Amino acid sequence: MLCYYPAHYAFDDESDTWQITLRDFPQQLAACYKREDVELETQESLLTAIAIAMEEGRQVPPPSTLQAEEIAVHLPVLVKLKLELHNRMLSGGTSKAVLARQMGLNGAQVDRLLDIAYASKVEALEQALFLLGCEVHISVTEIRKPSAANI
Repeated sequence: MLCYYPAHYAFDDESDTWQITLRDFPQQLAACYKREDVELETQESLLTAIAIAMEEGRQVPPPSTLQAEEIAVHLPVLVKLKLELHNRMLSGGTSKAVLARQMGLNGAQVDRLLDIAYASKVEALEQALFLLGCEVHISVTEIRKPSAANI
């Protein structure tokens, strides 16, 4: 389960800003005035792009492989689970109403389960994914100290 999306940033002299692009979400553009704000702005832009895709009922694309000139933008595990649930519901034709009935929830609770800004319980997401025929596996790997190129 990749939890990093590729992004690119570069300073634009004309606008005097750092321009940020996400390869997997080409329509999502962001900018900031300070280099030290690039990481935060990039992650916020990624979360916005994912939320928009989900709200519009589109599949959220998986992360592309990182290329040399790109930075890795971390995707929180909770958001990854929510987008997986969203994508599985779309690909399987499962409506929110059907999932709500299967889980004994109401529509508003399922909406919150799919809202990336809402702090859902991992157990609820795991149950929802299980009902869609999926099993969640988590692994923890030791990493080298992040460089400036990794967010």
